Amino acid sequence: MERIIFLALLCLSLNTQANAQNSQTNYTTKYVYILVIDGPRYSETYGEPTCKYSPILCDSLKHEGTFYANFKNNGSTYTVPGHTAIVTGTYQRISNAGTAFPKEPNIFQYFLKATGKDSTAAYVVASKGKLDVLVNTSHKKWNNQFVASTYCGPNGNGLGYGRDDKTFAKTTALLQSANPPQLMLINLLAVDVYGHANNWDKYLESITQTDLYAAKLWQMIQENPVLRNQTTLFITNDHGRHLDGVRSGFVNHGCRCEGCRHISLLVLGPDTPKGVVVTEEAEMTDISKTIADILHFEMPTSKGELLRTAFPLK
Repeated sequence: MERIIFLALLCLSLNTQANAQNSQTNYTTKYVYILVIDGPRYSETYGEPTCKYSPILCDSLKHEGTFYANFKNNGSTYTVPGHTAIVTGTYQRISNAGTAFPKEPNIFQYFLKATGKDSTAAYVVASKGKLDVLVNTSHKKWNNQFVASTYCGPNGNGLGYGRDDKTFAKTTALLQSANPPQLMLINLLAVDVYGHANNWDKYLESITQTDLYAAKLWQMIQENPVLRNQTTLFITNDHGRHLDGVRSGFVNHGCRCEGCRHISLLVLGPDTPKGVVVTEEAEMTDISKTIADILHFEMPTSKGELLRTAFPLK
């Protein structure tokens, strides 16, 4: 009897190891990029029935990947907390001024530790300088360890707000380099800035401009022999904006109304089904857990779940 039990446990262990090995060979993705369009309201993007402000994302690119229509920020609906939730997989109370590090380690740190690669293999490129804090943590075991490279703000020094065209130029240079980053987050700020400025026309124009940037980014990936057919792109937001009639309306954000919490996610890549729309709720913390799975590193501090529809078992 003991021998039978031993053999059964041995078979179970071997099957578990085999399944783990198979899951590590199933994904074609070797590079992962996250494009965060800062602060559009769902009603002016995918929720706009005619797709007139973002015709590429809401129509042609949407059909090329898996779209999460009920994607949420269930934490603090500000820029730094929102981005923190994406990269750490946890909702945290953190200054929106970029004056403090997130409390938990991030995807870049886990990735660099697991792979042994240098800091240039992971990058944050952001129009907002304060997002420089995303690559570090106050966690005592991870603070100043495995810190990714950054180019945040107009001079890449973690200060001030820069122009999206300059941010995109830096992104382009990195993608066209001999060794593109394997893991990268890109932030574009214009939508949020013009919203806060109460400039409705420029807010809408910026949504259309980021639509073009998203299309160009995917085009560059497809034209790059290193990245083509090996890259997954997550296109999402950090927060939305107040609904009309809630506080100051589209001008601001930060509450728990549906306008602030309802964001979006489009996933494009070689492992992701095309033309799929997911209506079940998912949330921004799920991005970190999913990236950890497809790039094969552990991220125990993430509270997210795997976005299985975008990455089905093969």
